[in-house]
Amino acid sequence: MANTDTPLGGKTIAFLMANEGVEQIELTEPWRAVEEAGGRPQLIAPDADKKVQAFNHLDKADTFSVDAAVADADPDDYDGLMIPGGVANPDQLRMVPEAVQFVKRFVDAGKPVAVICHGPWMLVEADVVRGRTITSWPSLQSDVRHAGGTWVDEEVCVDNGIVTSRKPDDLPAFCRKMVEEFAEGRHRG
Repeated sequence: MANTDTPLGGKTIAFLMANEGVEQIELTEPWRAVEEAGGRPQLIAPDADKKVQAFNHLDKADTFSVDAAVADADPDDYDGLMIPGGVANPDQLRMVPEAVQFVKRFVDAGKPVAVICHGPWMLVEADVVRGRTITSWPSLQSDVRHAGGTWVDEEVCVDNGIVTSRKPDDLPAFCRKMVEEFAEGRHRG
């Protein structure tokens, strides 16, 4: 039975990442925040039989077990989506059609989505940026604008259930807003 005394009350949150290239702190800090808020994070990647290799910038860090392959994961089974950054993580993911569709289905359903650093490349690839205001690592600002969005240089930005931040230094504010949006649930607009 879900613990309803916590902000997330047992909600299941998908953490989508490539099997290699995720920035470790952008995975572990939001994961911890979801757990501490009473949520249940699940790691989703292209290959469920291969661990996710995280990085501390350019140096290999820890590995993490995958809960489900993105091709087998159904967005209907999750209450929210988190996409960590690292340059390689979203760059690889945006070449996986099932991952792009996974993101698009969350946004189209009005489910909360949290994305940090280079992760907004997945929002651009899923064609869900048009008319939205988001932030990201600064090098993505042209991509966001070309996709029809407004880019802002802010610690954290929320636009109708989509939470974005720029970099690891933004994690405290990002994690607070992410948990808040996941707790609120679906957004329509």
